[in-house]
Amino acid sequence: MENFDSLIAEILEVDTIKAEDQLTSFECWDSLTLLSIIALSDQNYGVNLTANEVLSANTVGGLKDLIKAKMV
Repeated sequence: MENFDSLIAEILEVDTIKAEDQLTSFECWDSLTLLSIIALSDQNYGVNLTANEVLSANTVGGLKDLIKAKMV
């Protein structure tokens, strides 16, 4: 998960992110962003996420924790 922050920042079109950042607060947030996060999770970590799971994660840190938990 060492590249997670940079990959998510790229999807969210920002230079840096913090764990407490709300996913839906980013200016670029839309359905394509959501799908990009789902694809990133599958391609990079082998974790299948639903849109509801991503939205329920709420924050960048919550998303990272969700992916880590599903990797086990």
